[in-house]
Amino acid sequence: MKDCIFCRIASGEIPVKRVYENNDVLVFPDIYPVALVHMLIIPKRHFDTTLELSDQAPELFGAMLRASTEAARNLHIDRSGFRLILNTNADGGQEIFHAHMHMLGGEPIGRLRCRH
Repeated sequence: MKDCIFCRIASGEIPVKRVYENNDVLVFPDIYPVALVHMLIIPKRHFDTTLELSDQAPELFGAMLRASTEAARNLHIDRSGFRLILNTNADGGQEIFHAHMHMLGGEPIGRLRCRH
């Protein structure tokens, strides 16, 4: 989708620091971090929400979880721990309609809220 910022990031049109990447998934820093480590994990294919992703390509959820593990290792937060968050649709707090997951860590995580 030409107007989707995450599609533009995945295609390389918008540069980001790529913390982890494979054929299906990209991990990069959130520009509005709510923790010392705040990464976004996106499928490279466009799905508006996690519901759409789950219906059309459920195997990508596994790829996203594997990417979170590799990113956590790359960022050295695998032992201290991290939180994964999925915001789905407006009432769930989703602001960018390209399915994605937030990874928070680098400090004790309390009641933090994620934008997007």
